[in-house]
Amino acid sequence: MTKVACIGECMVELKQAGSGLFSRGYGGDTLNTAVYLARLGAGVDYITALGDDPLSDEMIAGWATEGVGTGQVLRLRGKLPGLYMIQTDASGERRFFHWRDSAAARSLMDLPETDSILSSLAHYDVVYLSAITLSLYGEKGRERLFAGLKRARASGARFAFDTNFRARGWPDLEVARHVFRQAFEIADIVLASTEDLLPLYPSESHEALLARIPGGEVALKLSEPASILRIANVSHAIKAEPVTAPVVDTTAAGDSFAAAYVAARLAGAGPVEAARAGHRLAGIVVCHPGAIIPRAAMPSDLISGFTGVSP
Repeated sequence: MTKVACIGECMVELKQAGSGLFSRGYGGDTLNTAVYLARLGAGVDYITALGDDPLSDEMIAGWATEGVGTGQVLRLRGKLPGLYMIQTDASGERRFFHWRDSAAARSLMDLPETDSILSSLAHYDVVYLSAITLSLYGEKGRERLFAGLKRARASGARFAFDTNFRARGWPDLEVARHVFRQAFEIADIVLASTEDLLPLYPSESHEALLARIPGGEVALKLSEPASILRIANVSHAIKAEPVTAPVVDTTAAGDSFAAAYVAARLAGAGPVEAARAGHRLAGIVVCHPGAIIPRAAMPSDLISGFTGVSP
């Protein structure tokens, strides 16, 4: 049985290649997580909608090569995937430019196949999505998705929510705060960061941010290389291993953290060990350009020491 379903959007990615040129790939926060999950040995399906164009064909072929299941990808006649460009500064910090308003993925919660997709979530151990995923859909689409997540949880699936926040994806901050509250209330695992939450809740302390999340398993990544892990109302400070190589691109740092965390938990690791695995993989990812690092750069022993059953 496939263990993880990742729901979201993949776009055509343009990244800097020098001399004013850009190279073309693909990426998207939940797709990045799905690829890293597959590389870490987890069974994973990606759930999205794409067009019937050659770029969408190329994406699906690439995902299959990475071991990501594509049986839940819907193809829409006449539609295209979205596109984004990454611009990075000298310190590796990134800036995104998007062209995605009519992308196929935005229709996922409004299709004849939607009910079947949502019913299938009950067959996974973990359903993973992000705030960016939720920003793709309108209010009715989000309500439909939340209802499907509740049914899946009633059948034993766990819901992992990544707080990846992009203000431009929301009509206003109040709508975003409302949707975040809805997600927090049903999430079994919340993978948060101060970078995501402080724009929504300015000037709040780490403790205040954590208090907004009722779930029993929460990882709050900090601005420094560390995180606070709260398990059953007990907090643990987790420090990341120092990154010794130059940081060139922070794209997908949070996505890879999420993948390693979920993969480690499914492999039997406790939350503290899972958070350390997340920091370790993220520390490797930021030393490479683009969202998906070369396969040869993946650590072979990241979760190999964990044994047990999924928590």
